[in-house]
Amino acid sequence: MSTSDSGRPAAPTTANDVIAKLTELARLAPARQPVISVYLDTRWTDEHQRDRVRVFLENERRKAAAMAAGSLDADLAWVTRQGERLVRQEIHPDAHGVALFAGGAAGLRETMPCAVPFTDRFIVGDTPCLRPMIEALTAVPRAVVLFVDGERARLVALTEQGSGDDVALETPDVVGHHRRGGWSLLLQSRYQRHIQVHRARHFDAVAATLGEMVEHYGVRDIVLAGEARNVAVFRQHVTPALDARIVGHVAGAHHEPSSVLASRARDLVQHATASAQGATLDDVMVTAEGGGRAAEGVDATVEAVNRGTVARLYLLTTFDEAGAVCSECGALQRPTTGPCRWCGKATAPVELGEAMVHRAIATGGEVESVTAHAHLERAGGVAALLRYPSR
Repeated sequence: MSTSDSGRPAAPTTANDVIAKLTELARLAPARQPVISVYLDTRWTDEHQRDRVRVFLENERRKAAAMAAGSLDADLAWVTRQGERLVRQEIHPDAHGVALFAGGAAGLRETMPCAVPFTDRFIVGDTPCLRPMIEALTAVPRAVVLFVDGERARLVALTEQGSGDDVALETPDVVGHHRRGGWSLLLQSRYQRHIQVHRARHFDAVAATLGEMVEHYGVRDIVLAGEARNVAVFRQHVTPALDARIVGHVAGAHHEPSSVLASRARDLVQHATASAQGATLDDVMVTAEGGGRAAEGVDATVEAVNRGTVARLYLLTTFDEAGAVCSECGALQRPTTGPCRWCGKATAPVELGEAMVHRAIATGGEVESVTAHAHLERAGGVAALLRYPSR
């Protein structure tokens, strides 16, 4: 998921690794040396679009350099170099979006590609800006594409970067196609029965392997690829629990690249994820209204974040509210021109959405970005599932 300044792989390759990296970034304490966070749309088809990014990075570099009076020169130089390498497609040529993090007391140098595009952003702050990456992670859920026919299968993982590992599954004892011709009807009939038995074993083996992958890696959604008749027969060999994770079927052929199969499947997976997220949020809001293990609205959710009890934070992508953080006790709160309501010390302004994301991840919680949900909108755009009841 990330690379060092030298271009060598430097960390996350799996969903769990990405979360671990975000947790590491969220736990960085604010320091005198600012952190630069850059998000880029890297879906380039011509030189004009590449020049757009060059101009964007240069304009933002100048603004940041003027503001920092030389303290960011090394970090800005690294961002410029990485941006140029991206534009030249020397690194991450298949990514649709890339995030860069540089600076801070830890001397950050992180490059994180993604399968979905970002809106171009250049942020200089006390800590890394993580909300755009959280939104990207929500948009590309953990899923797998399975191409299957009567003799072979391919499992293609869907990751934050696009198509991940591609594993071919073939049963070695599958009988090949009959090529001699001219045999009697009896022999043809026996041959057909023979190959059908082997294909049944093939489908059973593929279904068992898929089940083990789902259990081991926590795969939530499965998209089947192939001819409709092969897909229909294969589904007769899967367990009801596995079948419930299948969100749809796309056309596919065994010779097609993994990226093609992944691209066809992504819309189905995103639609299924949005539906599941909506149903889960409905339950969270009902639980919060009953005083159970959930919170809704800005005040209740900020309180839960301060107590470190958030298991999963739900935040509308449009949520943007001013707030304050105490320089002494670290408590988040509504905007104030006076002292902290908890300890009476001085406060500094923050954007509550970004601050809650950092705090939730740093304390072991998860964060989901929500594009639209009527009840969540009425509640102020934020809610949380808690580790224990709020009262």
